[in-house]
Amino acid sequence: MAVDRVPVLKRCRSLGLDPIYLGIDKKSNRESKRANKKISEYGLQLREKQKAKFIYGVLEKPFRNYYEKAERLSGQTGENLMILLERRLDNVIFRMGLARTRKEARQIVDHKHVLVNGKCVNIPSYLVKAGDTIEIKEKHKGDNHYKLILDVTGGRLIPAWLEIDQENLKGEIKTLPTREEIDVPVNEMLIVELYSK
Repeated sequence: MAVDRVPVLKRCRSLGLDPIYLGIDKKSNRESKRANKKISEYGLQLREKQKAKFIYGVLEKPFRNYYEKAERLSGQTGENLMILLERRLDNVIFRMGLARTRKEARQIVDHKHVLVNGKCVNIPSYLVKAGDTIEIKEKHKGDNHYKLILDVTGGRLIPAWLEIDQENLKGEIKTLPTREEIDVPVNEMLIVELYSK
């Protein structure tokens, strides 16, 4: 499996991204070396795509597949793409506050700690649907690990499309998210322009 080993803050700096969107509270004091350089239209489009891929932890091929799937759905392709990315199981675990970062959420799913509608799912890219219930397995609920996570993520804002019971490490997808409810600083129209060339 391909692993991105670039330091997170360095990558955030190069993409002009606030690390808080990744669930990281650190700040970088350094200035990007390319801060004052003019970027071409293609460069702007590419940066938006890299931003979306980096935030959701998706590699190029799966990202391309999401784009093609978003094109086939009715409605605007850019909005569909962002909604598909937001519906990933690892992202939903992160949004519910059961993980500090999306990488940690991915690991929790990989290690078979998550039940979707009572069935164990260990695929981070699994797309949740409205009405799905997601919970941590009974045998892991008492883990000190989750208590530490909830201490950190307790004050985090839970999106309106999710319902969460943090005591029982359980949540439900009330409805599918709309683009307005997704607080990711990505201009999806630039991604559509890039792929439609």
